[in-house]
Amino acid sequence: MASHPPPATNSKRKRPGSDINSTNPNRNAKRVKITSARTILAQSSEKALNKHGELDVASFVKAREYEIQALEASMASSKTALTTRAFQQVPRALRRRTASHNVKKVPKRLRVRAAKEMKDDKTPTVTARSRNSTSKKRLRVKETKRLQGIAAKVRAKRAAARLEKDNREEEENSEAPALQPPRLKTGVLEKSPKPVSKFRKRQIHKAWLPTHLYHAKRAHMTPPKEPLWRFAIPLTPTEKSYRATHRAGGLRGCIAWDMSYMSIIGVEGVEASLLGVLRCLGIPEYALTTGKGRKWRQGTRSWKGWLRERDDIHAWIASANVIWCAQGESHEMRKQDNITNSTGTRKEKRKLLIQVHPSAFLHLWNEILKVAKMQRPPASVEDLRFEIGAIEITGPGSTEALVGALHPVEPADSGSSTLNSPSEIWPTLAPVTNPASLPANSILGFEVSDPRLHQPSRKVSILHSPSDTTALLEILSAWPPDTTQPPPTLFTRLARFTASRLLPSQKAINRRKAAAPPGAHPSPVPSDPHIPILLLASRAESHGGQGSWTVLLPRKCVVPVWYSLMHHPLSTGGVPRFGGLREKRQIAFEQAVPWFPGDFPGTKAGWEWELQEREKRKAEWLKRPKGKRIEWESVDLGAGRKGELGMGWACDWERLLSGAPVPAPSSTPPDKEPADGPSAPQKPPAKDNPPLGMHHLPSDLILLYLSPSAPTPSRPALATISISLIHRGVPTTCARIYRLPSTDPSLRAQWLLLTKAPQPTKPLKPHPQHQKPSPSAPPHEKRAALASSLLAPTLPPVPPAAHSTPRPEANDPAYPTVPDEEDLVGFVTTGNFNLGEGRGTGIGCVVAARMARAEGRAWRKGLCVVREAGSGLGRVARWEFV
Repeated sequence: MASHPPPATNSKRKRPGSDINSTNPNRNAKRVKITSARTILAQSSEKALNKHGELDVASFVKAREYEIQALEASMASSKTALTTRAFQQVPRALRRRTASHNVKKVPKRLRVRAAKEMKDDKTPTVTARSRNSTSKKRLRVKETKRLQGIAAKVRAKRAAARLEKDNREEEENSEAPALQPPRLKTGVLEKSPKPVSKFRKRQIHKAWLPTHLYHAKRAHMTPPKEPLWRFAIPLTPTEKSYRATHRAGGLRGCIAWDMSYMSIIGVEGVEASLLGVLRCLGIPEYALTTGKGRKWRQGTRSWKGWLRERDDIHAWIASANVIWCAQGESHEMRKQDNITNSTGTRKEKRKLLIQVHPSAFLHLWNEILKVAKMQRPPASVEDLRFEIGAIEITGPGSTEALVGALHPVEPADSGSSTLNSPSEIWPTLAPVTNPASLPANSILGFEVSDPRLHQPSRKVSILHSPSDTTALLEILSAWPPDTTQPPPTLFTRLARFTASRLLPSQKAINRRKAAAPPGAHPSPVPSDPHIPILLLASRAESHGGQGSWTVLLPRKCVVPVWYSLMHHPLSTGGVPRFGGLREKRQIAFEQAVPWFPGDFPGTKAGWEWELQEREKRKAEWLKRPKGKRIEWESVDLGAGRKGELGMGWACDWERLLSGAPVPAPSSTPPDKEPADGPSAPQKPPAKDNPPLGMHHLPSDLILLYLSPSAPTPSRPALATISISLIHRGVPTTCARIYRLPSTDPSLRAQWLLLTKAPQPTKPLKPHPQHQKPSPSAPPHEKRAALASSLLAPTLPPVPPAAHSTPRPEANDPAYPTVPDEEDLVGFVTTGNFNLGEGRGTGIGCVVAARMARAEGRAWRKGLCVVREAGSGLGRVARWEFV
């Protein structure tokens, strides 16, 4: 057999490095390059000496000349060894794929340097002039120039006509005539506004958010044929943003979302009718009649909680935000809202807004319509989804960004400003780094000017002197807007319509900015719109979490406010970030707050979300080859148990509540399995939504539901819990949640042993810095050693028995097996590594009766076992109702 020749030295195949511990060949090659660049060659000094050992001057100078040249060469090579190119110094958000060979894709400040680097490195660049020209290209260029000339004439003609029209409108609007909004039908679902003809075909089966064009260039959107809740919603930014979102949400900066897809329902009527509507929807009686809800009913606070159905089983619908319109003596509101009864006395009408998630809007809309007609006199219901938009922002810089973007103005009919009014209090809140420091669920309602008149935005001056801090604390403690809050004009349709119609075009704004003095903003004119807004400050449900601001404003005014907010410079550096649906879920997950509807499968909207996600996970599982996907029937659960419990790609509540299916005789041979997987049960589609009588149980009703005096529940109630793993591991979606074994005391004791802190295997020794210094040590070392010994904690002696029972680790033979199926209580709906906690956490849903009752009493927290779907290893965790 002929021997194979040795491999060529110029082979393209990468060879392993000489270091056996090296895992990254690119890193090793870079180290070799840097080391060789920093190595300076030198000659031995023996060549400068003659045979008698005397210094030879000529040889010495020649040797030093060689070393000097080597030093200069080493300095030149070391200078370029770690140099980064111009396009590599651009921030990640500004990087472009073609920036390495096109200087136009690099910021202007770096284009000269980038062009020089490309010229030195002979980077191949292609421009329009360097391309080879052909006859077809020449004809195309000639035709293009002709069409461009025609288009330029048409544009100039249209621009002149538009300018004349704008000037005429400015003259006509100088007196600000009263506009009459079109009539809004009550009790009827509104259609989305007719889009521009250019984008009309793209919005046939869905609606765009006001900031759709902004997000479509910077974020991954929902697929065109798969809208979410009939909206095109941004899912996540195109750049990496997981850690940046964590930092902006709680450490530095802020992050904002366009929440205009949230549905808003307006209810109007006398106060008794509105209270009857809210009572039928499940709002507790203490908030409707007692002093606890007085500020909410006055319109200076918002209420957030769960709303339910009136009839049948009183199923909970969704969590909603209810806002009353503040009472006042506004002439316009009295003129529109007051009615006269049969006896001649006036009954003042009041208004309220209900903000709910779009997945539960239709369910809640039908319920409100039903209960509103039952009131005497009946209340009117309006669909305000396409009239009022929303922006939500959270983070330490959220208040500062909003103060810089929203500039209050006084209404035209108000005369002089009220002392300590919301418009006066608002600029003083800029130093607030957490909206949760404000009174809980506080409301600020006022009008702001067009934010485009104040661009480019300037940093807000934040004063940190003791007197300013004291004044801010006094405002937060007294909170004057509780007594000075006027009726927000956002509740009146005329104010919303006027602000939207008087909003000038961007070209008109640019002309006014060009006419203004250098460095100054345009002066206000009477025709400038006054945008009505409503600011809601909410606290995080978790203790010590970051609060958030919600801005409600007319839908057509969302875009100017959004652009001003996104380009506002923060005092800590940078600008606010924007987020998508995944970032919204991430912030809620890090604060241990469940996200609607994904973490509430006991509701109708949550069950529909679970079915959609179940199909997606199943499609991903089927897309994998059989050799690389999990075989659910082969999962080893220990103690001779084989097979996953239910469908591995789903939170199989049918299996949990109905039990294991009875195997039916089949003609299929045992060696052949269906394509959907061996553990996929053949069940008819459930007509109930949710099936098997499941219903959601709010956290404030859990103890009442599980009390010994409560009747035995006829239907399973699902409660939401937060999970935190005690040791290693990360819970994932669809992971199984077990309670501690209830029938095997020895297995229960093994799981309880894992919760104890690990004991050291060797006795602790004192730290070297706590040892007594030597007698010859300097005096300052003796004093430092004495102070260290006095402040050091005393280490208790370790009992010898603690060394004999070490805690078993995962995959050890002594590690306990997972409990049986009878101890299965729920599933993990959201799980990941929590950057805020530094460990694996999750949000889950469990059957409340199975999870909370232990030894005859109800508990709000405890221990559980979490097992990932497709794995037989369990992890002990702590749970708590949320």
